[in-house]
Amino acid sequence: MIKVYLMLGGIFATLSVILGAFAAHGLKSKISEQAIVTFQTGVTYQMYHALALILFAIVAKQGVPLNWGSGFLVAGILLFSGSLYALALTGVKWFGPITPLGGLCFIIGWVLFVVQIYRYFEV
Repeated sequence: MIKVYLMLGGIFATLSVILGAFAAHGLKSKISEQAIVTFQTGVTYQMYHALALILFAIVAKQGVPLNWGSGFLVAGILLFSGSLYALALTGVKWFGPITPLGGLCFIIGWVLFVVQIYRYFEV
């Protein structure tokens, strides 16, 4: 799974650059300024957590079990950033309540990371 999470981290990072450029250059005249801000928030969190996914995979390579934490980061990217992209592009308000579920996935992923680091490394 380490290879999968490394690859997903790279793919999500690449997509965040593409989507950020798309928002900056392709959407400015098509959606509102607030929608651009919403979209960019999705891009920012996607990049942060794509890099975190790479970090988790590198740490997992050392033997720390992080499959669950990594899975929650992937779910967080899809739910949090994905719902913000959908909300910004469509204006459909029911995408809004999905965003906090993605945020919760991010939090769970990070908590699992901390717990596993605590368990694995001696103080």
